[in-house]
Amino acid sequence: MTARRSQARYSLTAMELTVAQLAERLDAELAGGADDTDRQITAVCPIEAAGENEVTFMTDDKYKAALEKSRAGAVIVSAHIEGLDKPQLIVKNVNSALIETLSAFAPQLRAATEGVDPTARIADSARIAEGVSIGPYVVIDEGVEIGQNSIIAAGCKIGENSKIGANSRIDSNVVIYHNCRLGKHVIVQANSTIGSTGFGYSFIDGAHQLIPHNGGVVIEDFVHIGSNCCVDRAKFANTIIGAGTKIDNLVQVAHNVVIGKCCLIAALSGLSGSCKLGDGVVLAGQVGVGNNIKIGDGAMVAAQAGVIGDVPAGQKMAWTPAIKARDAFRLVTLTMRLPKMAEQLKKLTKRTEELEAAEDDKK
Repeated sequence: MTARRSQARYSLTAMELTVAQLAERLDAELAGGADDTDRQITAVCPIEAAGENEVTFMTDDKYKAALEKSRAGAVIVSAHIEGLDKPQLIVKNVNSALIETLSAFAPQLRAATEGVDPTARIADSARIAEGVSIGPYVVIDEGVEIGQNSIIAAGCKIGENSKIGANSRIDSNVVIYHNCRLGKHVIVQANSTIGSTGFGYSFIDGAHQLIPHNGGVVIEDFVHIGSNCCVDRAKFANTIIGAGTKIDNLVQVAHNVVIGKCCLIAALSGLSGSCKLGDGVVLAGQVGVGNNIKIGDGAMVAAQAGVIGDVPAGQKMAWTPAIKARDAFRLVTLTMRLPKMAEQLKKLTKRTEELEAAEDDKK
């Protein structure tokens, strides 16, 4: 590829749309506040913080009281609210409209520029497709393939024979080890590591000896991986992250883990070696999953749960060790009642002792 072309101009100035223009963009029905449809909207804000030139949104009726006090210039809602004295943008799906609105008002950052920065080091055998952007101080080893229109940001290291599909984005300082395969439209955010050696040791002759990890990592299409995540390579075969899965920051995926399609894994979760997640699994923050555990399709695990046994498809789990969510909530309720129950027991014990003493006096 040729050296990086000159940078295009860019702006951090927010877009401005009138209420009427925003309604048209969202294909929304515009109701209420007819005199304010020409008001300029420059940003999206929560109900309490929104000002006269900002649009807010309501996804739950419990926020109606706060909305009545809000200074927002307009509100995105799913149904008309009687008596509200501000423009209402009525849409079928508030969350979908919110995504579109946030995209409209996103800062206009400089787009990545096609080409290779002069400071990057690209192996002769690497195959770089058209439209790729390679930033400063990137190192790309032998046999690497990078698909069309992908972005490799500053400071990244791509190991031997790894492949990155088209339209992917690898943010600054990401390390991708050898023999890893990333699909199309994959995003890996800054400082994450893909394909490091798994945590596998055998205690031999008085010392922990590292077990070779000769497998790879496969990350399928449309996977998003947050910052400071680690995805370990397999001992054999591959660690796999299924298409459409989204992983939050600070998540550990151990060797030979298989994650299904369209899963959601929140921050600080850890998946131990060889565990398997079905499609559509949701792990909330700080969930720990033990070795060789299987979690079925559509299962959900609540925050800080420790999963030490297989979870059936569709099951909701909580607590440590993880149990059915309804049982966990019952335990929490009982636990919170323990101080009162202890006080009652103390009184009953004292009363029993007094009655027994009275009986002894009669003898």
